[in-house]
Amino acid sequence: MYRGAGTGLMGLGIVLVVVGAVLKYAVTVTTTGFDITAVGVILLVVGIVSVVIGAGVFLAGSHSRAFSRESVRYTPSGQERFVEHHDSGVVP
Repeated sequence: MYRGAGTGLMGLGIVLVVVGAVLKYAVTVTTTGFDITAVGVILLVVGIVSVVIGAGVFLAGSHSRAFSRESVRYTPSGQERFVEHHDSGVVP
């Protein structure tokens, strides 16, 4: 997994939590047919879930293993160098 996806998801979750908290606790507007506090609660819940999932993706991405192997082969025309890179757990 890619760790950047986890940090982006956590950042989005924090923004949603802040906007949801403002709508839930700081806005005191009454409207007909549209409940702003309900929207705030929904954004709070979605933001918290996003932060939790983002933390899980971030932690899953930190367990990747990378290794490389280099070999030199001698041929009649000279030497050839081969380098192999393996990176498990990281999505390109």
